[in-house]
Amino acid sequence: MHPSVNLSILKFLGLEQTLKNSLTGLPIGGGKGGSDFDPKGKSDREIMAFCQSFMTELYRHIGSDVDVPAGDIGTGAREIGYLYGQYKRITGCYEGVLTGKGIQYGGSLVRKEATGYGLCYFMENMLAANNRKLSSSTVVISGSGNVAIYACEKAISLGAKVVAMSDSSGCIHDPNGIQLDVIKQLKEIERGRIHEYAHRVPDSSFIEDCHSIWHIPCDIALPCATQNELDLEAAVALVQGGCIAVGEGANMPTTLEATEYFLEKGVLFAPGKAANAGGVATSALEMTQNSMHLSWTFDEVDAKLQDIMRGIFNKTAFAAAEYADSATNYVTGANIAGFLKVAEAMMAQGIC
Repeated sequence: MHPSVNLSILKFLGLEQTLKNSLTGLPIGGGKGGSDFDPKGKSDREIMAFCQSFMTELYRHIGSDVDVPAGDIGTGAREIGYLYGQYKRITGCYEGVLTGKGIQYGGSLVRKEATGYGLCYFMENMLAANNRKLSSSTVVISGSGNVAIYACEKAISLGAKVVAMSDSSGCIHDPNGIQLDVIKQLKEIERGRIHEYAHRVPDSSFIEDCHSIWHIPCDIALPCATQNELDLEAAVALVQGGCIAVGEGANMPTTLEATEYFLEKGVLFAPGKAANAGGVATSALEMTQNSMHLSWTFDEVDAKLQDIMRGIFNKTAFAAAEYADSATNYVTGANIAGFLKVAEAMMAQGIC
């Protein structure tokens, strides 16, 4: 749910989702949907009314063995709850027809954290394969939504120092390391703007331009906000600032020119269809739990997520070594590894 949503964006996301789901190795297909409804500034009642109206049309086209939507930009736990409630109200069915549900009504532990956590697990594997470490690295993370918050949480727990985050109004720089509890209070509880961080945390500063985040020196950059947020100018600034690795937490947040520049300069680059697949992978785990009518512990789901992200990296790295011009060209590796499985499945089923 975002004012920029249009058919072209959904076509792109649908293709990206198909290849991403292919990389997970899980029995899920691919597709995308959305609305240009803007939840910003709306009351809970207005958002509930929209979600209920939306589901009144959508319910005919989804089902636990048909299409299973999940959250994305502007669609978090609150919106999923409203959508799911309306689905049950219309159909009378309690089934795993949406993922990202609340724990109280069939959701999975780790689903909220999964995309951000998975991104860091992928980065760990990629860095280790190239004799680098996430621990002791300085990290900047664009965005301050679900993906960014939990990428920050996991990066910190793995020993990294996150020094910057952002939202559409600008970015904050905290050279002492981001205080995640303050970010969570601002974004998850108060639903406020990130500039408030600078008023609450000494020695931090706010810059009224979200793109300025890429000019803050770092070892690792994790774009986790939105499509095409990291352009060629930003890529040049990152390389000049000492960046050695970039991991896409959002769906294709890096422009083609910026991606090519990173590859040319030898910056390790983790493409979104591989690096941010943790969210959809955990959605598939949620579907499995719903189908089996059971619930796994946080540690069980997290361990499965780590295994899946390790497997995704291995497939990506193998395809890069086999088909790409460089063994570290993970962009080509992810594209080919994802495409091959889809193509082979289509041919096996007589579609081609």
